[in-house]
Amino acid sequence: MTADRREVLRYLGYGGHAADEAVTVLIAECENELSEAATPRFVSQMLLLRRLMDGSLDCGFFRTDSKKLSKTLSGCGQVLVMAATLGAGVDRLLARYGRLSLTKAVVMQATAAALMEAYCNELCTGWREEYERKGLYLRPRFSPGYGDFPLSCQEGLLNGLQAGKRIGITLTEGSLMMPSKSVTAVIGISENKEFCTVTGCEICEKTDCAYRR
Repeated sequence: MTADRREVLRYLGYGGHAADEAVTVLIAECENELSEAATPRFVSQMLLLRRLMDGSLDCGFFRTDSKKLSKTLSGCGQVLVMAATLGAGVDRLLARYGRLSLTKAVVMQATAAALMEAYCNELCTGWREEYERKGLYLRPRFSPGYGDFPLSCQEGLLNGLQAGKRIGITLTEGSLMMPSKSVTAVIGISENKEFCTVTGCEICEKTDCAYRR
């Protein structure tokens, strides 16, 4: 699991520009410290997907009327729900540099976000290979908070996966996850390979985002 340097720079707002030597060295330092602090863990479960008469989706652990998620899951009869985290050690490291060095704290946040993305990509690559051997194909992961898929669905998803007990993810009153470098997502499972390769920014319609690829 290695953070993509291009993703780190994107989170830092560099766009397609290269970083100077000082920033490059700082990123490397942050990667090393995060690698020591991180304890990556995940839980996942395959569930039946039902489309209800009112147009909403029943994903087993939660229901939603998200049209964006419905479009992503078109043609799917099952979903893989997941939760993953880099662990509380990363949060402690971020908090430490928040007190000691604002510059390093910003770079550490960006590097941790890229590391979380890399971990999720690694998991999804493994699942994709596993399911394709069965003649099934995975859609791009879609997380609560994307488009009209509400963050409130995270409670049912995490409770269903027993993520608090199994990997230590809890929710704040505002439906934000702790540890902060954690991700939940729904992944459609389809017998049709079409539309199963688009990921990340490419599935998001917020074209004015400062962090868009």
